[in-house]
Amino acid sequence: MSALSINDQPLSYAAKLPERPASAVTLVVIHCTELPDLATAREYGEKVLYDSGAGNSGHYYIDRDGAAYRYVPGTRVAHHVRGHNAESIGIELVNSGRFPHWFDSRRQAMDEPYTAAQITTLRELLAALQREFPNLHRIAGHEDLDTAMVPASDDPARQVWRKRDPGPLFPWDAVVPDSGLQRLRQTAAISIDP
Repeated sequence: MSALSINDQPLSYAAKLPERPASAVTLVVIHCTELPDLATAREYGEKVLYDSGAGNSGHYYIDRDGAAYRYVPGTRVAHHVRGHNAESIGIELVNSGRFPHWFDSRRQAMDEPYTAAQITTLRELLAALQREFPNLHRIAGHEDLDTAMVPASDDPARQVWRKRDPGPLFPWDAVVPDSGLQRLRQTAAISIDP
């Protein structure tokens, strides 16, 4: 197994995010960017969306080649998942997901596989995070925690999932069993209405 290398590239507002002790982190949330590449994900992360001067971003990003980036320190609260930011670390894997038709009911398939390099780096990162955050013991997908429905962009009478990431191709069985983390599961099943 190779040594984990993390490229520190703090977002411009990272120092404005609320601080928390390492002991507050109990959960890691797996996301996919649902964007075409890391550069676009960085652009989205830099967008200021809140009065505090912050935006939406994960803490870590893993590119398709397995390169890992830290945009927000784990001791800061990043905006990446509704209702769970204070206790969680967000890890974003670069993956197109439903891009660019996130809410089009006819285009809800997520068919880009994750790369072996991404999964190797993710496993190494999870092990490193457990050493750094002693109370980290749970793992979930974004789709497990944000089960809200929204009107479809092509037909507002239809509803689609607001979040589907990391999606059906994420290899939970290759990540969770050896991680030592407990998987949180969603309460509503995600299915695609043809």
